[in-house]
Amino acid sequence: MNALIIIVTFFAMEGVAWFTHKYIMHGLLWVWHRDHHKKEQPGYLEKNDLFFLIFAIPGISCLAAGILGAMPVFTCVGIGITLYGACYFFVHDLFIHQRIKVLRNSQNWYLKAIRRAHKMHHKHIGKEAGECFGMLWVPFKYFRIGPGDGK
Repeated sequence: MNALIIIVTFFAMEGVAWFTHKYIMHGLLWVWHRDHHKKEQPGYLEKNDLFFLIFAIPGISCLAAGILGAMPVFTCVGIGITLYGACYFFVHDLFIHQRIKVLRNSQNWYLKAIRRAHKMHHKHIGKEAGECFGMLWVPFKYFRIGPGDGK
């Protein structure tokens, strides 16, 4: 049962990430997210990185509540949230944006589709008219190989 709670929470986080990205990051808190689409300041960090801290709070809170004995289910939810956050970091920051140069030349069909979808998201530098707000779920059209993608 615990594993099921972790798995369900992990996959539910994709919906949370999509909703938050579309309606919060490209809405109310665009002022923080804008520099992720168009570099505004020199340096390694972006205002957008503040979202990492905000997204960590529910996971840490659930882990703490579970460990402190409030309800063991909270530990499982916290683990699911934290695993999704780790995946987000590896896929978004390391693989897609290459903050640390790893997996630069992956030919994996799924990873290439993720990269294509995210590239389309960043094609829009304004907060309106965006697409592909999720991270791990990729629309089928991005699995097709286009010109210059084949190898």
